[in-house]
Parts: sequence; C-alpha cells; structure tokens
Amino acid sequence: MSFNSLQNDLRDYLQINPNEENNIKRMLKFLKYEKNCFSRTNLSGHFTASAWIIDDTHKWVLMTHHRKLNKWLQLGGHADENENLLQVAHNEAMEESGLVNFTCLSKKIFDLDIHQIPQYKNIPPHFHYDVRYIFKSRMDTDNIVVSKESKDVAWISKDDVLNKNNEASIRRMLIKCEEYK
Repeated sequence: MSFNSLQNDLRDYLQINPNEENNIKRMLKFLKYEKNCFSRTNLSGHFTASAWIIDDTHKWVLMTHHRKLNKWLQLGGHADENENLLQVAHNEAMEESGLVNFTCLSKKIFDLDIHQIPQYKNIPPHFHYDVRYIFKSRMDTDNIVVSKESKDVAWISKDDVLNKNNEASIRRMLIKCEEYK
C-alpha cells in the first residue's frame, strides 16, 4: 500500500459511506498535506490502524482494555512509518493479543475514525487518524497474551460490547460487521 492506494481506498470508502464524508475529507487532506503523517513523531497527529476481530460464529468480538486510555477498544496501534495500514492492523492484532490466525474478511477499509488522544507524560494532545479493517479468527481463549499496552484482552459477546464501550465508532462497527455474516 502506498500514499496513492490509501488515497484511493479512502475515496472508495466515501462512495460506500457518504454519511462519513467529513472525516474522510479530513483524512484525505491530512494525507495530502501533512509531512510524516505515518509517524508518531508528527505531534499534531498521525495514522493508526485497527483490527475489528469477530469470531467464526459472529457472536463475539476480540477487544483490549487499553492501559493508557482505560477503555475497551478494538486492537490496533501506530503505523510507525508503515504506509500499509492493513498490514499494521494485522501486526497490531497479533502483538496485542498473542493470537496469530486471523483471516482478513476484506482488504477494503471497514471503518475509520479521527479522535483526539489526551496528553500523556511529555506527549501533547494529538489526533489519531485511525483506519480500520475487519478480521475473523477462531475464538481462542487459551492462547491470549496480554501485552504491556493492555490491562486485559478478551472475547466480548456482541450483546455486551456496548456495556464495555458505548462510543459512536464502536456502535458503528458493531452495525457494520453484521454485513459479514
């Protein structure tokens, strides 16, 4: 994936999700004009990638209780200068869960979100331009390894996800993943 392919993927995503036009246009502008947009050294913001992971039965979602943000979220993280955000999402899923067998259900962008990250130690508040992909995995609870970035990683019943995190982007991904049954 390159700058151009991400730009094309975002434009394709806009065709399918015109109601998300504001965030998509912000991402396209950020991608075009911001130097080092894939590096966390860019203190105004940077691209991140996430994996929304469902199990084979489509009844469970793999989530992490993020240590710094103290929230249940999808797995993901910084691009660290890797422009292939699908690869970043896959790598972060493995790193943050200890699991390795993920099937990408679509190479197209599943969801996206722009959110502000609060100041942490000497890192000022900044924005994450998060591009999300959908994956499937066999529900494996025995081999989950909780990384130092998390308080916990667990399979959460879809019926319970909003009790863990009721943010709009989580609600949106829950709805969107129904299309993959």
